[in-house]
Amino acid sequence: MEPSLGEHSVEPEQGSGPCAPPEVYALVAYINGELGDFLYALRQEIVPTCRLRSHVSLLPPRKLAGKPEGAAEQIAAVAGGRPAFAVRLGEICVFPVTNVIYLDLAAGREELTAMHAELNGGALAYAEPFAYHPHITLGQELTPEQFETGLALSRKRWAEYTGPRSFPVETITFVKNTGNCGWSDLTETAMLREPVGTPGVR
Repeated sequence: MEPSLGEHSVEPEQGSGPCAPPEVYALVAYINGELGDFLYALRQEIVPTCRLRSHVSLLPPRKLAGKPEGAAEQIAAVAGGRPAFAVRLGEICVFPVTNVIYLDLAAGREELTAMHAELNGGALAYAEPFAYHPHITLGQELTPEQFETGLALSRKRWAEYTGPRSFPVETITFVKNTGNCGWSDLTETAMLREPVGTPGVR
């Protein structure tokens, strides 16, 4: 396995909390640039102690069915042969059971869902408690007061935001929980890029 690429925080999706137990892994695509900075700042406004890097999860947190090395090889084999694509963000939504505030996707859902289906097997196989629903988490495990304030703030900030609302999924990162509410990057896999002169990710 490649050396760690750095330690930071990535939240488990749909209400399972940022402090997952040890030996839990996930697969994410980070959101960089102006959009990533905006989403990071918004999460901090909702929960000031939040230090979670902006991302979309391809595989929500899980214990592995096989060894980490086998999981990393599986990710590289699948993602390394798929073309990069764009994700466009849609509206502010709420998961009804967990009251997780999130941004839904207006484009890119089919590609993410297809990758999730292909990857959720072998060493990465896991019986997930929720059906896979790709999204960008903005706030989770909130008190009733935090939820109401956070939902109103999210809608206001998103309506005011004038920057890009899409991002490329060109590299995906395999991460592991560190046991202290943080996650360590293990491996990165670059997806296929189209040749120069052909339509690419926007």
